[in-house]
Amino acid sequence: MSEKPHKGQSGSIGNVSTVRSDLTMNKIELLYRALFAAFGPQHWWPAETPFEVAAGAILTQNTNWANVKKALNNLKAARALNAARLHEMPAAEIAALIRPSGYFTVKAKRLKAFVSFLIEKYRGSLKRMKSEDMQKLRKELLSVHGIGPETADSILLYALEKPVFVIDAYTKRVLSRHAILNHDESYEVFQGLFHSSLKKDVRLYNEYHALLVAVGKAFCKPRPLCEQCPLSKYLPEARR
Repeated sequence: MSEKPHKGQSGSIGNVSTVRSDLTMNKIELLYRALFAAFGPQHWWPAETPFEVAAGAILTQNTNWANVKKALNNLKAARALNAARLHEMPAAEIAALIRPSGYFTVKAKRLKAFVSFLIEKYRGSLKRMKSEDMQKLRKELLSVHGIGPETADSILLYALEKPVFVIDAYTKRVLSRHAILNHDESYEVFQGLFHSSLKKDVRLYNEYHALLVAVGKAFCKPRPLCEQCPLSKYLPEARR
């Protein structure tokens, strides 16, 4: 993506109450450019349909994508990767299909809860859901059993193409190590920083989040590989 992020435009979700300095905003932009130069476009989210994105967002809780992919492939093989089929399928049968994703009994219930919501509110149609206001949708999603902010925002951004920045463990780790925010700050504070520092753009939010995941997996691990990381020159002196 050649488009550069622009500071100063904030989204309506997760805004920070304090005004961010130009230095902090500029660093958010600099990190993005360095990540894009190092990793290139990430082509997220890996899925064939918006419903597969939504299901994947629920299944990826507390596991890695390789396991989620196995679970999704099982659902596809059973022709069950759609709202109507999952709605009628017993939770135990779903659990057996999604076993590779871990916590399969819990996640089966969460999938059932999401599908019930989708059918009751939007007649099973993510296309119909997409036409709704983002704030309304986020509130509704957060009321569904087992869906927290990260999962809700992943569905909003990647399945429904709404401009909301997704915050995950990789994002918190990268920003805290770069002394941009304390790791213990809330989801809303982290999200508000991105919303206030970048222009409101679905493609940009999509790409930036995916790039943070990429650098988190490759370099910004629990035991970091800072010397090899493309963001190393932006680290505080104490961490270099």
